[in-house]
Amino acid sequence: MVRAIGINHVALEVGSVDEALAWYARFLDFELRGKRSGMAWIDLGDQFIALAEGRSQPPDEERHFGLVVDDKEGMRRLLREAGLAVPARGGLEFRDPWGNQVQVVDYRDVQFTKVPEVLRALVPEGLEKSDTALEELRAKGMGSGG
Repeated sequence: MVRAIGINHVALEVGSVDEALAWYARFLDFELRGKRSGMAWIDLGDQFIALAEGRSQPPDEERHFGLVVDDKEGMRRLLREAGLAVPARGGLEFRDPWGNQVQVVDYRDVQFTKVPEVLRALVPEGLEKSDTALEELRAKGMGSGG
């Protein structure tokens, strides 16, 4: 058997790469890994989101991906200010203009962690994991988390 150990990237179909980059930039601070005609890659440290021009399917209803951010409530505020219908508290999901469903998760609340070099580049100093996330890491023998 082969062990799955992570996700390298998520690919999203969009109508226009330039429009998608501009739309996501309203809410997220990100670096481009690269861009060419019809494609762009948003860097997430040791992972990335690939944007591919040309939507070939209807909007996603249940299929989604979880995007980890350093401030879920800040993201909620920005989405609401932009007129997206997201709940005032609790879970946070939205659909981009091309039908991609995104679930927003706060870094503090997920069990995964990053190597120190990636943490320094992505996670603001002082951002600590929740007790629940730390316990999940300890239960898997992954130390105290970070």
